[in-house]
Amino acid sequence: MSGVNYSKWDHIEVSDDEDDTHPNIDTPSLFRWRHQARLERDAAWKREKEEFEQNYKSFLSKYNETQQKLNQAKETGADNLSELQKTFEQLEVEAKEWSVKEAEMKKKERLRPLNIDTICREGKSKTCINSSKLKYEENNEKVDNSEEAAVNRLKDFVNKHNKEIRKFGLFRKPLDSQNYLIENPYLVCEETANQLVIWCIDLAVEEKFELMDHVSHQCIVMQFMLELAKSLKCDPRACIRPFFAKFINPEPEYQKAFNDELSAFRERIRARAKVRLEEAMMQLEEEEKKKRLGPGGLDPVEVFESLPANLQECFEKKDVELLKTVLCSMDPQQAEYHMKRCVDSGLWVDNARGGGGGGDDPEENGGADDDNNNKETNQTEEGEKEETSVESVDESS
Repeated sequence: MSGVNYSKWDHIEVSDDEDDTHPNIDTPSLFRWRHQARLERDAAWKREKEEFEQNYKSFLSKYNETQQKLNQAKETGADNLSELQKTFEQLEVEAKEWSVKEAEMKKKERLRPLNIDTICREGKSKTCINSSKLKYEENNEKVDNSEEAAVNRLKDFVNKHNKEIRKFGLFRKPLDSQNYLIENPYLVCEETANQLVIWCIDLAVEEKFELMDHVSHQCIVMQFMLELAKSLKCDPRACIRPFFAKFINPEPEYQKAFNDELSAFRERIRARAKVRLEEAMMQLEEEEKKKRLGPGGLDPVEVFESLPANLQECFEKKDVELLKTVLCSMDPQQAEYHMKRCVDSGLWVDNARGGGGGGDDPEENGGADDDNNNKETNQTEEGEKEETSVESVDESS
């Protein structure tokens, strides 16, 4: 292990406030004098060094020129060959002297005391200049990134290129995908990735999971390509070949990251499809409920389930006489409350028949479907029509 030479730190011309000075000497004035003297010595040394370098450079130029002329004279046998040889011999003697002077200058420079200007030097430097924005970045800044604008862009893009997007989603070989995207580079964009996600969800809702797994693979390929473009800060269309070069022969870590993202994406798709199915079922139930609502805005199924057991039995058996009996046996207010709800839900249609003063029986009220736990209440017999007159709720009470 070579030792470190610390001798250069033995002589340093740096003024220090802690330096001991004579009480009768003004310290700031002493420092100024030392500083001025150092500047004068530095200037003298600089002039001496520049003069030496200039003279040495002139000598080297003369030496090389004479040597070149001598070589040419030897080749051509010129008359001044002997004269050139003498001149060159003198220059060789001077060259040795200049070598000694050069060594002395280097030694003199090495032994010069360090000062505030020479004690430190720049080890390395680095300059960073921000590059101008790329064209695609400038275009992206001009794009409206609101949700509504993004939806409209996706809709327009899909209307134009849905066929090409689906064709890309069905490719199985990476090389086929690469060639297809090279032929159709406009597909390498966020809109294509978003449409592939929507397609995957639709396939999961339809329970076409095998096809969904395949399309999801192409979707992650597109998303990884877009991420590569972001990391390289370049146009996504320029990343087609670099991405597939890395994707066809991947490193183990890259392949693992891709597979992990693909598995997580498929799980998210299945979860989203399940939520969409639940939302669709809820919406369907809501629509069916709205269709069932009676004239008063009540659901006949809910009203039927809220009736007392004896009233439910009347509607199930379609027995009007039994209904009258049960209503008469009930508290008048309770009977009126339940019958009003039956009318509002359509389980009972009051005064539905054109001429009479009574309402239809439960069979004519359209409120009891088999699916709603209510039976159809039309009572007809072949070759005979029977009209049933029923007293009003108040009279039966």
